Amino acid sequence: MEYKITDRTITEYEEYLLREEYAENTVRKYLRDIQAFLLWQSKCCADRKEEMDSNTSDRNIRGTVITREDATAWKAYLVAEEYAPVTVNAMLSSLNGFFSFLGWDECRVKFLKIQRRVFRDQDRELSRAEYERLLETAHSSGNIRLTLLLETICSTGIRVSEVKYITTEAVSRRRADIYLKGKIRTILLPGKLCKKLKEYARKQNICSGEIFLTRNGNGISRRQIWQEMKNLCEKAKVSSSKVFPHNLRHLFARTFYKICRDIVKLADVLGHSSIETTRIYLISTGENHARQMERLGLVS
Repeated sequence: MEYKITDRTITEYEEYLLREEYAENTVRKYLRDIQAFLLWQSKCCADRKEEMDSNTSDRNIRGTVITREDATAWKAYLVAEEYAPVTVNAMLSSLNGFFSFLGWDECRVKFLKIQRRVFRDQDRELSRAEYERLLETAHSSGNIRLTLLLETICSTGIRVSEVKYITTEAVSRRRADIYLKGKIRTILLPGKLCKKLKEYARKQNICSGEIFLTRNGNGISRRQIWQEMKNLCEKAKVSSSKVFPHNLRHLFARTFYKICRDIVKLADVLGHSSIETTRIYLISTGENHARQMERLGLVS
């Protein structure tokens, strides 16, 4: 059997992902990984002594014939290039999904086996105190929209891509119905947050629809939220490695679990289909893990 990837198969896969309501950024990521594989494969098939210009590389991405062994060889290449194991697996996942769509299950490649970590890096975990400093800094800088964005994401656990579901209608109902990948989950909005959002919407003359808008009246983008958060770091004296939207979701998860101690309920709130995914959010820092080890008292 010949395994040939063309413009048409890639376009059909993109259309399939969009029909399945994958997030736009997720679709772009999958396609980017697939194209990276095809570019690597085309270079391997070319004369290694011949320098390929960008135009040639682009042409070779289309109409590429691959073998069953190519994906395995690409995996070995990524490892040799010292890509992080999680990055390698993410790129393989993109390729495997494409192969499954084409019905080429025999071309799928096994993931790297990664031992589950029992603690997180301290320099990646946002603490409650650091979160509060970010809020105070955003507020004192007069950026009320950013202050409310931080509070909304952190107090509800929504993804940054789900901010668009925070509407005036949702605030009035005190709950937001989030539609993602064919599933709907309902997020309850804290009363105190709703009061703040109502007041903000009133001052901004937002009568309906999304609350977090740009000056042009468009929904605020993931990139803009990320950039505005990064701009707070120096003034708030919080490491930039800890400041990104998804870390607010992690802080929500840890805080929620401390109160309810119900991982199944937390998984539902976060919109996870697997509890194993939720467990990742609850991993303690290396510092906390070290303290727990010291309390064992097994060294005289």
